[in-house]
This record gives sequence, structure tokens and C-alpha cells, in this order.
Amino acid sequence: MADPQELLEDIEALGAKLAAARQSISARVIGQPQVVDLALTTLLCGGHGLLIGLPGLAKTRLVETLAVVMGLDGNRIQFTPDLMPADILGSEILDVAADGSRSFRFLEGPVFCQLLMADEINRASPRTQAALLQAMQEKHVTIAGQERPLGRPFHVLATQNPIEQEGTYPLPEAQLDRFLLQIDVDYPDRETERAILLATTGTEEATATPVFDAESLIAAQRTVRQMPVGDAIVDSILDLVRACRPGEADAPELVRETVSWGPGPRAAQALMLAVRARALLDGRLAPSVEDVVALARPVLEHRMALSFAARARGQDLAQVIASVSDRIGRAEDAA
Repeated sequence: MADPQELLEDIEALGAKLAAARQSISARVIGQPQVVDLALTTLLCGGHGLLIGLPGLAKTRLVETLAVVMGLDGNRIQFTPDLMPADILGSEILDVAADGSRSFRFLEGPVFCQLLMADEINRASPRTQAALLQAMQEKHVTIAGQERPLGRPFHVLATQNPIEQEGTYPLPEAQLDRFLLQIDVDYPDRETERAILLATTGTEEATATPVFDAESLIAAQRTVRQMPVGDAIVDSILDLVRACRPGEADAPELVRETVSWGPGPRAAQALMLAVRARALLDGRLAPSVEDVVALARPVLEHRMALSFAARARGQDLAQVIASVSDRIGRAEDAA
């Protein structure tokens, strides 16, 4: 149990560093404050993020900037259908010395880093996706019967194009569940796009400044887990997650009519961590129900599926989650 005064000092110091990190990232990723905050939330929670957006919306730029600002060793993999597990994990090669002796030597693949950008992850074959799944869950890989640890910390920020589905392999539900948050990256508004044009088409561009390093990020992740969460917030998280399961007796009629399967306990665990990180980013010492409502869609959307009938009617999960989370928020206001 952390000393309350020491924890308070850690939270205040971390809040100042996060403000500097936000400023440094926003100098290069213009007009996407919510995307930046969700990406920082993912790293503060020690998790992985799924960035969904059209090409040209600064997803790659965001991950590259995060690697610099957070002081992490970063790699990028462009996923294609012919990419094999060895291409990302590495492989053993046979070395022949000058005296004729032979020995195997392991060549590390790009997964051996601290921040991995998996670009267009759904273009990889199921075999390669399975290899990455072990890395995401276990933080190590097994090659030639030997367990090899990955970087510490280890995070995957994967991108996915939401419209082009030719030559892709949909991510299995088990792998989707390993992503802490789904981060939707939308088009910028007119004024933001104007600022982007002026900032990126001149002779010089803004550069990112390191604020964290690997050890300070690990310490920040430890601080997030030590932040207090009130019983009312825990109940709100449970109410939200369980209300999104169509088999629950008290699930809303909308959920029972539209959802084929809902989120599991890992969604509640993700919310417990993410609401703390959001409060920290806002300079608060503890999360609120507002944090639960705000993070409902990023945490739940990729962990649920609509029924065929609901898709035929043109309904989407965002509407369902918004309806359920609004009910949770109203219940808290009434209390």
C-alpha cells in the first residue's frame, strides 16, 4: 500500500510531465487532442492500441512521435499477406567460422523493441497474426523452443484501414480483445486542416522533444495502478460492461435486440485502468463516472459484435454503446 502523501506527490509530478508530453506530441500531430490522449492512455496503462482511420490522417506520424516523446525504442512493420512469422519475430541462422566450426545464431526481428507500429495489421495472414498475439499477451516469444523476452515496456500500436477490405484477414476476436483501446482517427475540421497545411509544407517542421524514458514510463504505469478508484466508479464499470452482454437478465432491450456477443472481463479490467489514466491526464487524483462514459466506446466497441439483423437495419455499435453509457451517466446523476 503506497503512502498517500508520496502517491499524491507522484501524481502531481507525473501530471506535469504528461502536460509536457502532450505539448510535444501536439506540435507534430496537429488538431487531434482526443487521439493523442487515448494513445497516451494506452501507454500509461501498459496496453496496446488499435488505430482505425483512413490513410493520411497522421497515424504513422503519431506513433513515431510517441516513440520519441516517451523515450522508447520503436520499430515499424508494414504488414502484407506474404509476411511470415519469422519476418517479425526473427530466426536462427547457421554461422560458419573460419576454422570450419558451425553454430546457430539468433537474429532478432522488429518485434524486439519497446513500441511496435503494426501498420495495416489486418493484411497479415492468420499465422502471422497468431505470432504477434503471443508477443502482445505474453511479452515474450518462443523460437526454436527457447523463450525470448521482448522490450520492457512493450507496446503495440496497430493501424487498420476501415474501408479497404480486399486482401485482408479480419482480426480474430481473441486478438482484438488484447487491444486496450480502439482509437478512431477522423478527418480534421477546416481550421485544423489549414493549420496542418501551413505547418507541414514549409522548409522546416516541428520536432518532438523527449519527455519520458523507458524507466519513467514504467514508473508512471505503476502510479496509475496505485490511484484510488471509488466503489461507485467500480459499480459503474460493472454496470456498463454487464449491460452490454445480451445474455444478462438486466441487459437493455436495445442490447438484446442488436448485439450477438458482448465484452468479457478484460473489458472491465481495461476500463479500470483507462479511467485512472484519463483522470491523471486531466490533472485529477481519482476517476469519475464521466471518465467511464467517455471511455466506453474506445474500450468496448472492438469487443462486441452486432447481430446480422442489426447490421441489415443499418445500426452500429457506437449507437448501442452510447445508449447504454448514457443510461449509466443518468443513473449516477440521479443518485
